[in-house]
Amino acid sequence: MINALKSVRLMSSSSVKQAVSELSVPVPWGEIRGRVWGPEHGSPVLCLHGWADNSGTFNTLLPLLPKDCRYVAMDLAGHGCSSHRPAGVLYSFPSYVLDVRRVVEALRWTKFSIIGHSMGGNVGGLFSALYPEMVESLVLLDSFGFLPTQTKDIPRLVRQGLDEMIEYEKTMADKKTRVYTYEKAVERLLAGNKSLTAESAKILLERGLVPAEGGVMFSRDFRINLKNVVRIGLEQSLELLSSIQASVLVVLAEDGFERMFSETEEREFTSALLQAYRDRNHAVATVPGNHHVHLNNPENVAPLVSDFLQTKVLSLSSRLTDGQISKL
Repeated sequence: MINALKSVRLMSSSSVKQAVSELSVPVPWGEIRGRVWGPEHGSPVLCLHGWADNSGTFNTLLPLLPKDCRYVAMDLAGHGCSSHRPAGVLYSFPSYVLDVRRVVEALRWTKFSIIGHSMGGNVGGLFSALYPEMVESLVLLDSFGFLPTQTKDIPRLVRQGLDEMIEYEKTMADKKTRVYTYEKAVERLLAGNKSLTAESAKILLERGLVPAEGGVMFSRDFRINLKNVVRIGLEQSLELLSSIQASVLVVLAEDGFERMFSETEEREFTSALLQAYRDRNHAVATVPGNHHVHLNNPENVAPLVSDFLQTKVLSLSSRLTDGQISKL
């Protein structure tokens, strides 16, 4: 089923000093691409990037994490090297969850861990709630696992998203994608992402650009910018969170995602979600850095994630293996 793990090669990024392999999983409209680190029989960990990023977001962090894990970092549909969704189709959290389901089915993973940054953390949270028996541990990097919407705002936001899609199909669908020089592409990415360093931007652009006549184009699908039309409130988010059976580690950045929430009600949402994790004996930590701290300053994040994986995944696997051997 997989046209996967094609060729092992050294990556061009100076931040990755090890060989990784390329992943390609067929899907009905094309392929989901990604990268793979670690031993073939290592404990499986799926890595999910944030909105408008790609699997390169983990390039600096994964080399610092336990070597006994098998890390698969996806390019979500419409991002990085993965295919865009078919014409007329919107991007939504359930569709990303379905893509994760397709990938782990192709990999034949029945139990695995998830590391998700930002939107990828929300995809991981929803997947962990819907398929609790499949997820052993969940790491949320500057993410709360869910993104509640005020119930009163849902009709307006859903309508806005639908109208944006209609407008896109009228004016943008056949419009040629803008071509940049590489230097201008770096400038464009940095202008829209204040939390990225120049080096981090270049890492993301390794999979975020495609060649074009006269320069390069961004590879991501413009439709990922359209308003999300599948929304849930705080009550539904907390109910889903209560379904998660995995051990959870929430790693927040001091100058990160939470600072975007200026409304009192929005901060009440994040506080309620964090309290729900604490009430279930999950771990919540804060590290110095901004929304992309895992990419810009991975040394701030790696010790927490490494200890969590070692304690919740690797040591447990070791104990189970020892127990099985002792019965022989």
